[in-house]
Amino acid sequence: MTTQTSAGSSQQHARGAGIGLRHAHYDDFMQAAPPVGWVEVHSENYFGDGGYDLHVLDTVRRDLPVSLHGVGLGLGSAAPLDEAHLARLARLVERIEPALVSEHLCWGATPHAALHDLLPMPLTQASLAHLGARVAQMQDTLRRRVLIENVSTYVRFRDDDFSEAAFLAELARRTGCGVLLDVNNLYVNQCNHGEDALAAMNALPRDIVGELHLAGHRVTPAAVIDDHGSRVAPEVWSLYDAALHRFGAVPTLIEWDTEVPTLDVLLDEARQAHERMSAHA
Repeated sequence: MTTQTSAGSSQQHARGAGIGLRHAHYDDFMQAAPPVGWVEVHSENYFGDGGYDLHVLDTVRRDLPVSLHGVGLGLGSAAPLDEAHLARLARLVERIEPALVSEHLCWGATPHAALHDLLPMPLTQASLAHLGARVAQMQDTLRRRVLIENVSTYVRFRDDDFSEAAFLAELARRTGCGVLLDVNNLYVNQCNHGEDALAAMNALPRDIVGELHLAGHRVTPAAVIDDHGSRVAPEVWSLYDAALHRFGAVPTLIEWDTEVPTLDVLLDEARQAHERMSAHA
């Protein structure tokens, strides 16, 4: 499949380190664009035809590139793909002309209910064919390449045919999509499943990674939880250095979704990512 890229005259490119645009920081952003390379938003929060959220995004978009990060499409679900959801995303893409568009390697719905979670897929040949068709449909509808993110999981399936990295690499080969590589998720899965995060990076072709994510996690007696509620851990920074060495200065997001701190904390995390990117450039 050949994908197309939106080519609107006002489209911007994401470079350097970005942060999430969260409601707690709307006033800061409306006063002045913070010193970051770009911002990311959860697409579904801006599907409405108006309202203050969309007004803020339109305003921020004038000064900073935007990445649309979907959390609700559930590409791997066995239920029919929600075409109304996809149409709303296409309308937002046309309006915002984002630098990047991404979704997750997951499922999240049955024919009767949306489960509102990023649930792990079996990494089988059948899943690959199923997801490949969905990704192709998404890219054809949006007329652009999308990035698919590796996820943190708390189970693995005995019948898996692939590692997650090999699955994503083959998905990219078949569909032309890219990969959003979440470095914290690699670390969480390494802790919980004994997987090798560096080996996972090395299994991905260098040219398919279009974005990196960094986030905090929570260590519990039962498991390491990907909660996006704290600063990036030293071990994840070390893996990030390895990712920069392999993939280059890929646009990098600081994710922080729970117990959201003041903006200056996010900017400090983004500064550290930027300094590491500069050192590898």
